[in-house]
Amino acid sequence: MEGDKGTVCVTGGNGYVGSWLIKLLLELSYSVHTTVRADPGNKRDLSFLTNLSGANERLKIFIADLNDPESFGTVIEGCKGVFHVAAPMDFQDNETEAVVTQRSIDGTLGILKTCLRSNTVKKVVYTSSITAVFFNKIKNVEIMDESYWSDVDYIRSEVKSNLSSYAITKTLTEKAVLEFAAQHGLDLVSIIPPMVLGPFICPKMHVPVHTALSPILGSRKNNNLLLNLAMVHMDDLARAFIFLLEHPEAKGRYNCSSDTVTAPKIVEILSTNHPEFPIVDTLEGIEGAKLPGLSSKKLLDLGFRFKYGVEDIYDGIIKSCKEKGFL
Repeated sequence: MEGDKGTVCVTGGNGYVGSWLIKLLLELSYSVHTTVRADPGNKRDLSFLTNLSGANERLKIFIADLNDPESFGTVIEGCKGVFHVAAPMDFQDNETEAVVTQRSIDGTLGILKTCLRSNTVKKVVYTSSITAVFFNKIKNVEIMDESYWSDVDYIRSEVKSNLSSYAITKTLTEKAVLEFAAQHGLDLVSIIPPMVLGPFICPKMHVPVHTALSPILGSRKNNNLLLNLAMVHMDDLARAFIFLLEHPEAKGRYNCSSDTVTAPKIVEILSTNHPEFPIVDTLEGIEGAKLPGLSSKKLLDLGFRFKYGVEDIYDGIIKSCKEKGFL
């Protein structure tokens, strides 16, 4: 059975962002094809996807991997739109930057070639990252629009962060994607989220959640990101994905950030709205550069509107973490 809105593909559907996007698509009467990596031991629990409302009738889960772009052929067959959310993740630097980046580019371009061959895909929404924007030599800029790009040479020589390899991969992949789409007449937009926070349905506590809750968890890893944190609510991001797919005039890159908050504001929100969790770390003395925010003017000018603010974001994080036993 196909939903009223037709069939779309979400790569990386069991991930932090992909799973929530699927939830919203099903609620909006789309049929969804999604991909997960092979699970030889059959130990992965996908019930958080298969138990979603509408999943029995309108969700199909396929095995596919960016290492084998051809594996996405059956997944994309019959789809009118593709949300490419899956990405190689290696924050521990177990693989070289070059290996991860090449796999990301080859895998993504392979998916785009499959979209062209399908004769059904009308538009692709590619997921980039704020890390493809703000790592560059430009100083004293508080907010960046879509004209800004991270400088790969600068990252390699100056940036000492576990995000460095990821930032290079996202930057070079997005550039390759936009160039390929322009050369082949493929209707593609790139969405650039900052820290994605709020409610989530996947069973793991992902890095953004752990970082955002560091004042009550007591972890100082990645705390420099909280000096000036650009963020977006999970549901706002998912709505923006769908908005860009559906909007005929959407072209190029789109930042998707609703708020930028400082460390003291985060502590204030947590201590005021969630006093059941005492503040372990006041975030004083954080070292690192103050990162710029993202301007979402281009997205707003197209007609999109954010529904949620920072307090909603933290309420959603806390609620989901409580439900899953993380807090």
